[in-house]
Amino acid sequence: MRRLSRAIGGLDIWFKRDDLISFGLGGNKVRGLELLVADALGQGADTIVTGAGAQSNHVRATAAAAAHCGLHCVAVFWGDAPARIDGNYRVTRLLGAEAVFTGDPDRASVDRGIQALCEELRHKGQCPYSIPRGGACALGALGHALAARELHEQCRTLEFDPDAIVLATGSGATHAGWLLGTRALGSTWTVESFTVSRPAGEARKEVVRLATEAAALLGLDWTFNSQDAIVHGGFIGEGYGIPSIEAADAIRLVGCTEGLLLDPTYTGKAMAGLLDGLRRGGLGSYPKVVFVHTGGQPAFFAGDGDWLQ
Repeated sequence: MRRLSRAIGGLDIWFKRDDLISFGLGGNKVRGLELLVADALGQGADTIVTGAGAQSNHVRATAAAAAHCGLHCVAVFWGDAPARIDGNYRVTRLLGAEAVFTGDPDRASVDRGIQALCEELRHKGQCPYSIPRGGACALGALGHALAARELHEQCRTLEFDPDAIVLATGSGATHAGWLLGTRALGSTWTVESFTVSRPAGEARKEVVRLATEAAALLGLDWTFNSQDAIVHGGFIGEGYGIPSIEAADAIRLVGCTEGLLLDPTYTGKAMAGLLDGLRRGGLGSYPKVVFVHTGGQPAFFAGDGDWLQ
């Protein structure tokens, strides 16, 4: 990203383009689903039950994966049904997923809804497979550890040695997988993230938990702590899924210099954090950085777009 690198003061910034994953409109959520859906099929499941917000990238990708494998998908969303069917929600419905709304704005209501729905389906003689909100589980995190391995191999081929990997974190599985993969590979880069949905301390605990549980799945008696999970706060804005001025500025900068679109929910806010860190000197010790583009462009087709003005 030469023009972007010049625009931000000379940092050598590269992008890991998970937005180019073609399946189900792409994005990094597909990585975890590759393992989760395989597990569902292995258990003889006929229905996948998951959930998040109506504009969830994870739910959209899950609906695509379920349809591809001949499984029914039920999506549990917090709150009430939106007035407009657009963005990821439109795609999720087009892929045949059944939508259930909790009627409760609390995001944790999705977790309770998934559990209750699975119990109901079992009583009906069906075989549901539950995937936690956002795909945040140990098995899903392993998919992102494989992404770290992929980048490691790409960097070796390109003879490029990054100092840091920077990404957005929501439910924590992506950061956890990258943290685990980095340790397993013996890579020297540091993994840092910017939280987009919860306080940094809470996000840090989730990353540590998921990384430790994912390591256990591999038979590794590894533990991670809060010093391992570097999570920055301050860029959530008014809340999860609500575009911020800083994110809009970051999206414009990357778009105008590289012709590449970030999204307002995840990568836009993470890039805003990265740029602020450079200005403040917090990330200045990293001459070479890989920014993980996790996708999410369907968000541009949701809402009225006033945040871009």
